[in-house]
Amino acid sequence: MTGGFELRGKHVLVIGLARTGIATARFCADHGAIVSAIDSHAESELGPEVLSLREEGVKLELGGQPESSLLKQDLVIPSPGVPADAPLLQQARSKGITVWSEIELADRFLDGRLIGITGSNGKTTTTSLVHHILQVAGFSTMVAGNIGTPLISRVGSTSEGTTAVVELSSFQLELIETFHPDIAVLLNLTPDHLDRHKTMEAYAAAKARIFEKQTESDFAVLNADDPGVVRLAPRRPPIYWFSRKKEVSQGAFLRGEELVFRTSKQEEILLKREEISLPGAHNLENVLAAVTAARLEGASVAAISEAVRTFPGVEHRLEFVAEISGVRYYNDSKATNVDATLKALEAFPGRVLVILGGKDKGSDYSVLQGTLRERSVLALLIGAAAEKIEQQIAGSVALERAGDLERAVDIAGQAARRGDVVLLAPACASFDQFENYEHRGRVFKELVRNRAQQQASAASPDY
Repeated sequence: MTGGFELRGKHVLVIGLARTGIATARFCADHGAIVSAIDSHAESELGPEVLSLREEGVKLELGGQPESSLLKQDLVIPSPGVPADAPLLQQARSKGITVWSEIELADRFLDGRLIGITGSNGKTTTTSLVHHILQVAGFSTMVAGNIGTPLISRVGSTSEGTTAVVELSSFQLELIETFHPDIAVLLNLTPDHLDRHKTMEAYAAAKARIFEKQTESDFAVLNADDPGVVRLAPRRPPIYWFSRKKEVSQGAFLRGEELVFRTSKQEEILLKREEISLPGAHNLENVLAAVTAARLEGASVAAISEAVRTFPGVEHRLEFVAEISGVRYYNDSKATNVDATLKALEAFPGRVLVILGGKDKGSDYSVLQGTLRERSVLALLIGAAAEKIEQQIAGSVALERAGDLERAVDIAGQAARRGDVVLLAPACASFDQFENYEHRGRVFKELVRNRAQQQASAASPDY
């Protein structure tokens, strides 16, 4: 617990009523705050969970952002989707009102220890794996944050013996004040969310805030193979590196076919590379980061080895869906930026039919050209970013405008031949056609499974 905060009697304004906003409003109301919550959507567009907040004493102001909402507020908590420089937040600061992200508020009520994990890619896989290792090791642990469950909604289930493993986005880290992970992990840094952060420097600065309040008794875990990450190495906490390319003085690395963990006092062999079932070099990095964090938290070598071997992977991250007539289908809907899509493509040796597109985040898709030329035989373009993607990758691979996911799966199924991979790795956000990347991934899986059933029915004799 970073430092207590008295909510009772405080006037709190929550901006945005998606998953995090709902949990925040409910938490503050439960702790005696006088809560108002605003959302730009009309009441008819919001679900029953939002409207039920009224019964818990939350004042809802829907369909706009009235300036009167700032009168007499003590604290403003914007949802992660609200930019830190939004006019309403700027106005709040000008009035001397405290503006925090949900994780900042949650941290002030959290008991036990916290492992925070951020980066452009691999956050969810690494967070899930750390949690899995700690479970196998017998720790009292829970997982929360950007992974799907707001940290604020899990505070009540923590105790002094709990380790919270928390996935953190740049949006959440922008508005912290005293937020303090005992172990902070920065996986990698590639262009992402530039539609919001505007510059790579601003994006990197938001990520680097994870180390801001750490002390000499904490740990920082960083990717030694990523120059952008190396430049953000903090001064105070001891640094443990991870690398798949070289040995590090302190941390985890690959030596031949063995994963090694090294401290200033000893060296331990954790497991063999062949025991990692997750495909792709990027997942090797995720494993190295996860085992470093878990070992620093006190998980045994035996528990780490067993947990990595038994880790099933994460939904929507290079998730195998089905094999139909010798064609394998993979769901990597979480590949919401260009670098994630590159890593997904590189996980397969060749002849990939890839589905790209969605809501553009200010990305440069021309970076995909070389890998598409080497690995892919067809790119199927969907969503609002299709035209921009087509312009930037033209000439590197055969292209087809599919428009939506259903048609893309249909075209891919007809064009693929035995041994090919059909890969959903959009390089874009999902909000143009879907609620979120999970929704997009579920729709893809349903389409693929429907196709598998149709193929099976067609192959069965009709007596």
